[in-house]
Amino acid sequence: MADGHQFSNILLVGRGGTNPGQLRIYAGGIVWKKQGGGKVVEVGKTDISSLSWTRVPRGYQLGVKLNAGLNVKFTGFREQDVSNLTNYMKNTMGITPEEKNLSLSGRNWGEVNIDGNMLSFIVGMQQAFEVSLADVSQTQLQGRNDVALEFHVDDTTGANEKDSLIELSFHIPNTNTSFTGDEARPPAQIFRDKIMAMADVGTSGDEPIASFEDVAILTPRGRYIVDLHISFMRLQGQANDFKIQYSSILRLFLLPKSNQPHTFVVISLDPPIRKGQTFYPHIVLQFATEEVAECTLSMTEEQLNTKYKDKLEPAYKGLSHEVFTLILRGLSGSKVTRPGKFRSCQDGYAVRSSLKAEDGLLYPLEKGFFFLPKPPTLILHDEIDYLEFERHGAGGTSSISSHYFDLIVRLKSEQEHQFRNIQRNEYHNLFNFINSKGLKIINLGEGQTAGAVAAALQDSDDEAVDPHLERIKNLRDGGAGGEDDSDEEDEDFVADKDDAGSPTDESDEEGSDASKSADEQEKPSKKEVKKKDTAAPKATGAKKKKKDDEEGGGKKRKQQKKKDPNAPKRAMSGFMFFSQVERENVKKGNPGLSFTDIGRALGERWKKMSAEEKEPYESKARADQKRYKEAMADYRGAPANNGPDSD
Repeated sequence: MADGHQFSNILLVGRGGTNPGQLRIYAGGIVWKKQGGGKVVEVGKTDISSLSWTRVPRGYQLGVKLNAGLNVKFTGFREQDVSNLTNYMKNTMGITPEEKNLSLSGRNWGEVNIDGNMLSFIVGMQQAFEVSLADVSQTQLQGRNDVALEFHVDDTTGANEKDSLIELSFHIPNTNTSFTGDEARPPAQIFRDKIMAMADVGTSGDEPIASFEDVAILTPRGRYIVDLHISFMRLQGQANDFKIQYSSILRLFLLPKSNQPHTFVVISLDPPIRKGQTFYPHIVLQFATEEVAECTLSMTEEQLNTKYKDKLEPAYKGLSHEVFTLILRGLSGSKVTRPGKFRSCQDGYAVRSSLKAEDGLLYPLEKGFFFLPKPPTLILHDEIDYLEFERHGAGGTSSISSHYFDLIVRLKSEQEHQFRNIQRNEYHNLFNFINSKGLKIINLGEGQTAGAVAAALQDSDDEAVDPHLERIKNLRDGGAGGEDDSDEEDEDFVADKDDAGSPTDESDEEGSDASKSADEQEKPSKKEVKKKDTAAPKATGAKKKKKDDEEGGGKKRKQQKKKDPNAPKRAMSGFMFFSQVERENVKKGNPGLSFTDIGRALGERWKKMSAEEKEPYESKARADQKRYKEAMADYRGAPANNGPDSD
């Protein structure tokens, strides 16, 4: 690079684990972006207090201390990078990084140094470890000489690592000179008070600052009580309980649903929360748009006038989604993204589409696309390689499908997202918005212009010729050619039945020339037989039936089997009960889908459902199975009934 240095695999170190990303060091400061999108750390030159190098396993670590007392650490540098970056930062930033050596003695007796919100444990003039006091949730004085620090345990920390720091204890003897005390207040008490002043510990204990009850959350699904505390938020549901640090919140999204009385509030997290083996990088809350809420914050006047000045107000009254967003923004310091300039044909903020067989809304935002509610998918413009408009059902198999088109988004990482079943009248607004953002658009064919894409999408299928429909019309009109074709298909079908379902040599496209010539000779002979003697097929059928009797074919038994009308109805599976409930919803949301596609969509939804979500349908299936067994027991005990045709 002409200005600065860039590294492609530098790890950001934190309690949530190590995240790989790209690091750029330039004259104006330091910028780190997480690989694959997400968290971004920007440190300006004027915000840097000091820099340091530390030798760590498999490389070197760059420590950045900020004027606000916070520390940021990046690891993954090579030995040759240290000298180059040291000279560069000295010349451009005017800051010379110092070298820090770690203590490797293994002793646990030393000195404690509190600098800003960082606590360092020093052994023999060298640092053994350090922790951030912002992560301390509570402190306890145990006896007169021991102080225990409890750290925040939330569902985002440790998402990338198996272990996380929970508790740390210090023993401070009365002879300690760093924290001088007296009989009433021993050195351990002085040490605890100093930590309390720096740590982010609320004086109100477990009492939340604000609480919102019975909030509908779509991912992870359920109804929760949302409690907002000083440094974290808690989601309490009947089956799940999540604790989320505000430091894990990247951004808030406030997105109204098109022509519906609900509004989405999305909380983007990094690292995400985890439920079993499923990670949730976005929490999707749904509020009634017209619902009004009143909230008085449980905070002291001193806190409002100092730490949260110009961020929070003592009380709020307004629409529930606005009140919730304002309070959460003030506590977390996160930015709020609202809909931009895009408007749909119905003057909404989103277009209806489907992603991975899930119906939802696609929000074109100023800096990205957001699909909601499930699966919540955020695509930033910087991550997009190109977009492509594709006509839905381009094969001409359905006149209904011509009213829809697909939008394919190809990422620079070679991942692809296909948003299906977008209404055709949304094309112009969507195309103009994407084009205004300077994004690359691949049209339906090479060398076609945007007008050609629009023309292809707007073609009416009423004038198009559907070969399948034309063939059916010919058969219906009773044309001679169609009648002969129909008879040939019936004869081929009979031949397949005679062969017990196995393919014949005559039906093989790669058969020999001899077999083809035999077919050509056989077809006109069939027509002649039909014209001259209509009894011939019956005789042929009798011979075939006799042959089946001799061979004992299985298909003969199936044809002769008659169903007893008094027999009990077979039991249904859990999936069948689920299909009965959801089939109409899928058909309404996707009017262009065929019967097979609807079944496939229902199957994909069923696979993604958890055991808890499947339980109501499985319970019905178990009850139906019990009913079937009892009915069969009664049926087998009753006199045999071969149906109405029995003698």
